[in-house]
Amino acid sequence: MLTAITQRVQAQEFSVMFYNVENLFDTTDDTTKDDDEFLPGGSRRWTERRYWQKINALARVIVAAGEWELPALIGLCEVENEKVVSDLAFRSILSGAGYRIVHRESPDPRGIDLALLYRQDLTRIVDSRSWIPSQPEGGTYNSRNLLYAKTVMGNDTVHLILCHWPSRRGGTLAAADVRESIAELVRVKTDSLQASSGDTASIIVMGDFNAVPGDPVIKILSDDNSLINFAEKTAGRGIGSYRYQGRWELIDQIFVSRSMTDPGRELYADPLSFRVFDAPFLLADDPDYPGKKPFPTYGGFKWSGGYSDHLPVLVTVTK
Repeated sequence: MLTAITQRVQAQEFSVMFYNVENLFDTTDDTTKDDDEFLPGGSRRWTERRYWQKINALARVIVAAGEWELPALIGLCEVENEKVVSDLAFRSILSGAGYRIVHRESPDPRGIDLALLYRQDLTRIVDSRSWIPSQPEGGTYNSRNLLYAKTVMGNDTVHLILCHWPSRRGGTLAAADVRESIAELVRVKTDSLQASSGDTASIIVMGDFNAVPGDPVIKILSDDNSLINFAEKTAGRGIGSYRYQGRWELIDQIFVSRSMTDPGRELYADPLSFRVFDAPFLLADDPDYPGKKPFPTYGGFKWSGGYSDHLPVLVTVTK
């Protein structure tokens, strides 16, 4: 163990990040999606100027969150299409970072998707897929997909699963059923990856789960300890990534396979490295409750020119 730790001092560290970027829509009407409110003539008066201000603001967040080293992998949710992700990666201050994109369209009626940015100098993608739960005969799945990417870093393979589960606001039983179906699908997929590897697979599951670490639906992912919820201890200290009615909630989380927490592995994820990036410039006064909240793009339907109503979360991986 001491030898492994000594070797880690000379190893390369990089971060893995997840960020709900709050309605990153372009200004073009897509007749297949319910995107009317994010058009120049829509209820939010979403203009090219506001769009590019948001693109550049999000790029600054990514640079700041990475500190000395830009994140190697960045999961994004609430992106309308591949074009907006391309603008972020290739037409902002990130343009020289060498990011590439994995994106799949989702069945969400509003058209908001998941996407992955990855640094091609540190990783390569060998497979990517979109997964959705099976539906009863004749049923239609109307929520976000799961985005899967099989990546190679150094001599090791990392399986990434990105999530954006339905909101629990409003308390509808249908949304609860969908969240449970998605959680069960994640569990089936991770169990399969572990079984095929002899329980040695390197797996990272991250996303906006719209549920806190103690929620029973979250426990579906980690109740056998093969996946470790790195966010759990942080949430226990009252730290959150999203603020609802004056209360911080850690609904953006990162799970890592137990095998990746072994310091002797080719890729090591430090369980204590999970963090919410809460730099002061990402926060604003909460007009309704004492304290700060994430500085959003909109407050209701009023444009505020901020970043997102969520804060990014990160973990450190060493290779």
